[in-house]
Amino acid sequence: MQLYLPVADIPVNILLVLAMGAAVGFVSGMFGIGGGFLMTPLLIFIGITPAVAVASVASHIAASSFSGAISYWRRRAIDPALATVLLCGGVSGTALGVWTFTQLRALGQLDLMIALSYVVLLSTVGGLMFWEGLRAMMRTRRGAIPPRRTHYWIHALPLKMRFKRSKIYLSVIPIVVVGLVIGFIGAIMGIGGAFILVPVMIYMLRVPTSTVIGTSMILTLVTMLVATMLHAVTNHLVDAVLALILMIGGVTGAQFGARAGQKIRGEQLRLLLGFLILCVGIRFAVELVIRPEELFTIRETGVGR
Repeated sequence: MQLYLPVADIPVNILLVLAMGAAVGFVSGMFGIGGGFLMTPLLIFIGITPAVAVASVASHIAASSFSGAISYWRRRAIDPALATVLLCGGVSGTALGVWTFTQLRALGQLDLMIALSYVVLLSTVGGLMFWEGLRAMMRTRRGAIPPRRTHYWIHALPLKMRFKRSKIYLSVIPIVVVGLVIGFIGAIMGIGGAFILVPVMIYMLRVPTSTVIGTSMILTLVTMLVATMLHAVTNHLVDAVLALILMIGGVTGAQFGARAGQKIRGEQLRLLLGFLILCVGIRFAVELVIRPEELFTIRETGVGR
């Protein structure tokens, strides 16, 4: 069942795209991530240009995050104060990321930059998360005592604020910086950034796991909504038809994923997520080194209109 995408300018199988949206939405709900690190590469692998994939996936990430955030909000697993501080940096980072995206597209280096960013970021983060999850499972089986949490220099910074829901007392400076970085990366790569945000909040900022996932979904939701609007206005790359199909599948899958995630232990979730991220990074690396079927392509950049 073929459907023509007007902005992407290619026909796609609507059932395939719907299934992709549902699958990524399931992963999003299970791990508390936006799912863009999976959806953007999947769209690129089926022939959609990286620029259109990044811009269109932002709306799918927002829809999946909204669906998942509702579940966590009902369980009071979201820290509103922490989410607000994260958004102060996240919205600014998103705007900066869209501007950088536009400049790279004008220079004709956007596709290469997106591919290289995926290889480096996903391989590094996925490898570290997989190793940490594996070590945690081994410690659990041996009955070993987890290592004591140590305080980093981050905890000595000024402008501290008490976050009652998360039960932590922390400077707002690193939180704003983390939000800024996540927003910037998300706008360029078409990812929510929660797969980076969650480990940083747990291991560096010492935010309890009980509030991390739900809070990260709030940041992902808002930053991806901003990214969608900015991409639509400045670059005109958001394919509304593609985004709608992905959102329908994503919202449905996220509800089932959120329920499944509650039945799996924390270290097992980290291990599975790390393995998933690592696999996507390796897949992108393979794409960069194999010889393409067509050595040259002609693509309209939209510059000079």
